[in-house]
Amino acid sequence: MIFGRLPKVLGFRGVVSGGWAAKPVITACNSATTLRSARLFHSSFIRKSYEEEMVELDELNKELSADDSVRLKKIRNIGISAHIDSGKTTFTERVLYYTGRIKAIHDVRGRDGVGAKMDHMDLEREKGITIQSAATYCTWDKDGDHYNMNLIDTPGHIDFTIEVERALRVLDGAVLIVCAVSGVQSQTVTVDRQMKRYNVPRITFINKMDRMGADPWRAVDQVNKKLHIAAAAIQVPIGSEKDFAGVVNIIDRQVVYFEGSQGEKLRVSKEIPEELKEIVEEKRKVLIETLADVDDTVAECVIDEVEPSIEQIKNAIRRGTIARKFTPILMGSALANKGIQPVLDAVCDYLPDPSEILNKALDVDNAEAPVGLVAAAEKPMVALAFKLEEGKYGQLTYLRIYQGKLRKGQMMTHVKTGKRVKVARLVRMHSEEMEDADEVGAGEICATFGIDCSSGDTFTDGSVNYSMSSMFVPDAVVSLSIAPATKDAANFSKAVNRFQKEDPTFRVHYDKDSKETIISGMGELHLEIYIERMRREYNVECTVGRPRVAYRESILGSAPFDYTHKKQTGGAGQYAKVMGNMKASSLADPEDVGVSPDEDLHFKNFFQTKIVGGKISEKFLMACQKGFEDCCEKGPLIGSKVLGVDMTIDDGATHPVDSSELAFKTATNYAFKQAFLQSQPVILEPIMNVVITAPIEFQGAIIGLVNKLQGIIHDTENHADEFNLTSDCSLSNLFGFASKLRASTQGKGEFTMEFKEYQPVLPNVQKQLIEDHEKKNKEQQ
Repeated sequence: MIFGRLPKVLGFRGVVSGGWAAKPVITACNSATTLRSARLFHSSFIRKSYEEEMVELDELNKELSADDSVRLKKIRNIGISAHIDSGKTTFTERVLYYTGRIKAIHDVRGRDGVGAKMDHMDLEREKGITIQSAATYCTWDKDGDHYNMNLIDTPGHIDFTIEVERALRVLDGAVLIVCAVSGVQSQTVTVDRQMKRYNVPRITFINKMDRMGADPWRAVDQVNKKLHIAAAAIQVPIGSEKDFAGVVNIIDRQVVYFEGSQGEKLRVSKEIPEELKEIVEEKRKVLIETLADVDDTVAECVIDEVEPSIEQIKNAIRRGTIARKFTPILMGSALANKGIQPVLDAVCDYLPDPSEILNKALDVDNAEAPVGLVAAAEKPMVALAFKLEEGKYGQLTYLRIYQGKLRKGQMMTHVKTGKRVKVARLVRMHSEEMEDADEVGAGEICATFGIDCSSGDTFTDGSVNYSMSSMFVPDAVVSLSIAPATKDAANFSKAVNRFQKEDPTFRVHYDKDSKETIISGMGELHLEIYIERMRREYNVECTVGRPRVAYRESILGSAPFDYTHKKQTGGAGQYAKVMGNMKASSLADPEDVGVSPDEDLHFKNFFQTKIVGGKISEKFLMACQKGFEDCCEKGPLIGSKVLGVDMTIDDGATHPVDSSELAFKTATNYAFKQAFLQSQPVILEPIMNVVITAPIEFQGAIIGLVNKLQGIIHDTENHADEFNLTSDCSLSNLFGFASKLRASTQGKGEFTMEFKEYQPVLPNVQKQLIEDHEKKNKEQQ
């Protein structure tokens, strides 16, 4: 066994809004959306180890008062995340019941006429899926202490990934739910990646222990291997599948049985069933060995051949969990009302309170220097608007208070605009219900009305000018043309404007060439839900065009360019000459373009100027850069965005009278097109990682279906009566795949897809796409 493992280098939470600036000579700019995401990163946020974070955090926490410390120790901000149908909302429903927030447990799909509390939209109850993340708060009593929990239930579908992103951005910890039968699935890996992006500690709950084929130890092994985090069970199940009756807590060797009609009564015993004694001791040893790899105190006990005490084990689990080096694993079945209460105890024991997480802001008045935030009541108020929702009283803005406190009637400053706004009403959310509050302290989540802002905006009390970090916004992959079927354009406009404001991954633009309104999103389901919401909430029936793939253009080679733009029409003319070279970004030298050698350059655009002797003035070079950026927005092949191009202007000429910014911008446009078409141009298509789950008897049919789609099968995994198939498929071949899958599996198959990468299309497809684009242009002339 290796002790004293080197600390893993971990980054700060999230990415930073504002303040991004390129180097003066080299500009990295992808497509407009990617550029917008790139601007969220800031060089001031250097990645630090957990140990360095803790030193800084200890220094900041010296400013906490005794009252602050007592209050914060009893607060937990947690999210529930998992793969689709792993039981997140079912789990949350039980949490609300056992904490006394609801009086009865209801069915997720709404078959009982009520539906789960956290799925309050009719669409969610009809489809049995979570579309919008929902927030609530509850109180859990543990050992005589009252813990206040702010809880967010997030969607599982990749189409609604922004809901997970913005929830994890403001949470201090999470419960990751893994299915005991299917184990770690594709979306589990995605959620894990999101948790790591925002440095969110997690505890893991293996759900569905009562299902046929449940194998918790295989799931524990997958968490270790697939999620690359040290994990060990702190419970052993008593029975499995239909015989699942309870759990043995291997830390203090206590047996817990869940009794009563709703599993609300816990029967705790010291009498471990005889047949489980051996496995309990074996798994306890595994737990101690795993902790020894991540915690020095337990490592010393193991070296000294001394069994660590219960308190030492619990403290080590807490330290390892908060440091994101370890995740404790619990087991149960949410649907069978078993195993939920120990998870709530584990949230209190092992997940951090707001004072144990290092949160930073940028001081706008001090060259955007990073500033540590202290969750103290007397410090200047700093809050982040992380989610917007249209409510019956107007825009509902969800806020996480990071520092200070927010009072009803207080004036606060919108950092981006500088405007002062009044907090007319302050509420705590319980799904769609609101409970008024007069004051909300640091480390808590609340909501307010009547504030005009965007998702990711920062608010302060006006005494400081801080900007909080924003969240990662992925690029859209699917587009549809859409138009209102009736003449009710006003409601259609209201709907798309509202949805864009609420959801940064839902984008709308007007295509001047086709004269169509185009909506873009994360998948067919994503856009389908918004079209259905337009019909229900705004009474707007829409005519929808065929889904469009978000193609991109790029080059594989390089070519020089030498272009002179001359135009004389009487009076002052236009003159500009630009010379240089264009090549694929993958061929660029990382040092030359000012990025680290480890960074992937394939899909980044770079514009460089290496002019000597002042042959072209700085003013004209800025115009050249603008021309380059315009060309990247609309490529020469099919008018799609351009990725992976490195354009360098190293020579040129000007005219004392006829040269202008317009002339150099135009010259750059023509030079770009000329060099692009000579540098092995290619059209790129999005490749999706597709994971299909279905009963094992349909395995042959599904493999045949994927082969028809020209998909590449990477892995098939059989367990119990189900199998998983992982493959890469072109997005253009996946439209309508859901209905084909249902037909092939008698409606029993399901799939998830997630954007993986861009790859060149086949030559015949590229030729066809170019011909279609040229034909379309001729028709419009």
